[in-house]
Amino acid sequence: MRITKYGTAHWAGGLKDGKGTVSTESGALSAQPYGFNTRFEGVAGTNPEELIGAAHAACFAMALSAILGEAGLTATALDSKSVVTLEKQPDGFTVTGIHLTLAATIPGATESRFQDLAAKAKAGCPISRLLNAPITLEATLST
Repeated sequence: MRITKYGTAHWAGGLKDGKGTVSTESGALSAQPYGFNTRFEGVAGTNPEELIGAAHAACFAMALSAILGEAGLTATALDSKSVVTLEKQPDGFTVTGIHLTLAATIPGATESRFQDLAAKAKAGCPISRLLNAPITLEATLST
């Protein structure tokens, strides 16, 4: 099975004075604003790190749900959070870490089994593995 989904971004202007919008194929996000101020100054709007965090938290919860099902368990609640850290480095800004947390209610699960299954889900989550994925670029210029 192969699934492809997309997100789009529009940007106009310079880094600090420019403005952009992001949208998703599904329409869940439609022209949501982002910019230097939403990324670095706490102004309302979204930013790439927040979007990665949301995608990671959602993917991990779904991966764990699948793994729990294979183990004969069903969660009544999986609340995950993925905190993405962006830091200025000598060669530019870099995502330096992601901290994933989970609060789970899983009837019949023991602590050790839960920890094993959660670790398996973290390792197998497609977004957890994202940075190892090949990326291709096709760029065109209009003048």
